[in-house]
Amino acid sequence: MTAPARLSDEIAACRLCADRFAATATAHAPRPVPWFAPGARILLCGQAPGMRVHKAGKPFFDPSGDRLRAWTGIDMATFYDLSRVAVLPMAFCFPGYDAKGADLPPPRRCADTWHARVMAALGEVPLTLLIGGYAQKWHLGAAARGGVTATVADWRTHAPRVFPLPHPSWRNTAWLKRNPWFEADLLPALRARVARVLA
Repeated sequence: MTAPARLSDEIAACRLCADRFAATATAHAPRPVPWFAPGARILLCGQAPGMRVHKAGKPFFDPSGDRLRAWTGIDMATFYDLSRVAVLPMAFCFPGYDAKGADLPPPRRCADTWHARVMAALGEVPLTLLIGGYAQKWHLGAAARGGVTATVADWRTHAPRVFPLPHPSWRNTAWLKRNPWFEADLLPALRARVARVLA
């Protein structure tokens, strides 16, 4: 077994947050969803799996994933081809819901434990998509201090190797309407870059 495969298995077996998840409103057990292999052309760095991904065991296997695939122009087969697309969330498990049914934040412990090791196993990746505020703050540091809108609006500073994106959740539909430049300017550049690195 290769070192990255062993790392993936190690992550899949992780139960560091079992007590934390048991105490949430969902009272669920950990189910890490590692999805990476060396040689991937695109790295998706997001927040954490949602409930549907938790149940399916595949990243972005939900309406958010459908929207993300539409944004990038990546078809389903390519998206789930480990030799082409890797997914590195800030937490590999669904963090659960609070008492009001809102998503809990990704536990920092997960990224502290696994992020650097996965990045080292992946090596250099031609294109990284930073999806949402947690991933943007982790990877961009001070450059993401203005919040998601400011960071995404400043996408040309990071392109063509990195593209910051809002979360593709349908809850962000109003954000898209308020920021028409995202679909008019950023998405065409993103799709062109995706096509180039996958060619």
